[in-house]
Formats: sequence, C-alpha cells, structure tokens
Amino acid sequence: MFDGAAADEIFERVEADAKSYAIGGFEGIIVENFGSWPFPKGNGEQPTPPWQIAWMTRAALVAKAASNLPIGINVLRNDARAALGIASAVGASFVRVNVHVGVSVTDQGLIEGRAFETMRVRSNLKLDHVGILADVRVKHARALVDRPLRAEVEELIHRGGADAVIVTGEGTGKSVDPELAIEVAEYAGNTPVYIGSGMSPEGAHLLSHVHGAIVGSWVKESGHVSNPVDPSRVRQLVSS
Repeated sequence: MFDGAAADEIFERVEADAKSYAIGGFEGIIVENFGSWPFPKGNGEQPTPPWQIAWMTRAALVAKAASNLPIGINVLRNDARAALGIASAVGASFVRVNVHVGVSVTDQGLIEGRAFETMRVRSNLKLDHVGILADVRVKHARALVDRPLRAEVEELIHRGGADAVIVTGEGTGKSVDPELAIEVAEYAGNTPVYIGSGMSPEGAHLLSHVHGAIVGSWVKESGHVSNPVDPSRVRQLVSS
C-alpha cells in the first residue's frame, strides 16, 4: 500500500498532467489504471481490486477539478461495471470498453464482451448520458475468430449499443493502419470513430477521416508513456 507521501506525489502528478492537457487544448481526459499492470480480466473470475477502483475515483475527481474538462474512465483490462460505477460517482462523460462484444485472446487470457451487462448497469445507474466508447480489434489482443470488419463494426454499434468506436494499432503507442481507420469510419456511418493509439503530428492527417484521437504516449516527455505530460508536445499535436 502507499504511504501518505507517495499518495500526495501521485495526485500532484494527476493534477499537473490534467492542467497540461487543458492548457494545451485537449477536449477531454481519460483516467485509467495503466500503471497497475499486470491487469485482471475485470470480471467475476478476476475482479478489479477495490482499492484500485477507490484510487481511480479520487484521481478522476482531481483531474476533473484541475482541468474542467470532460472525464472518461477506463478500468483495465475490461471492467466496464467498475468504470460505470466510478463515472456515476465523479460525473464522468464516458467510459472506454476494450472488449464490448465478441471474444478476444489477450495477455489476460480469453476476454468475452459483456455488452448485455454493461448496457443494463448503465441503465440501472441512470447513466444513459454516459457514452460507451468501445474498441474494435483492440490493441494487445486478437479476435478469437476472424470476421469481416464491417460485421464487427456494425454489430458493435447496432447490437452492442456502442456510442462511439475506437480503432488502434497493435499495442500501446503503435500507429493505426490508415486503411483500417478509414474503413472503420466508413462502416460506422454517423457513429463517431476515434483513433486510440499511436497518434502523433505525422499521423494527424488521419483526423480528417475520424472524429478525434485518444493520445497518451506521444504527448509525454520524450514520448515515453510513463513520463509526465509535456505541455509543449500537447500544443504541438493540437496545432498540427
């Protein structure tokens, strides 16, 4: 467990990073337990530790107060139930779900989408205003069975109820295949599509095909995901 000094350092970092995103021109912030790897599946078999949920709730409140930006929650690896609980407590605007429908082979093992549970938890908590941003062919994973991309996107939206689609590269900080991003945007129709990994000024041209991007690695000092946010890199990316 953390002592008081370590806790203060963590939340000072959260506050500083949130301010850097806001000053640099970002439009929202996602709070996730990225530093707590290896991740559990986040289901009944491997639940997210309750202390992680509590600390994420506090971090989200700090980020929201420091930035005055919309906040999203992503509980890794795939705990949409916990994410919605945090969203309810902090007034978040959306949650990210890595595997919303289908089955993926991941470093945590097989993860099954739980759209049925997620959508009913959202309804029961009266969180219909909280968007479900769901990945298609998510990073650090492979679908158990290859299926046509159009079917995956359409089922994610029309059968899973996703409010937006996220498309990624193979891993954290890895660039998205441009053809894949454009295809996903085409199949998603009027549903927003976000690039979820590897965005940089060199890839900013892809933003003309999608609604936006989720950026972590490139805007950190030296482009390393574990470093603090670099305000100058945030501004550079926004202006590119």
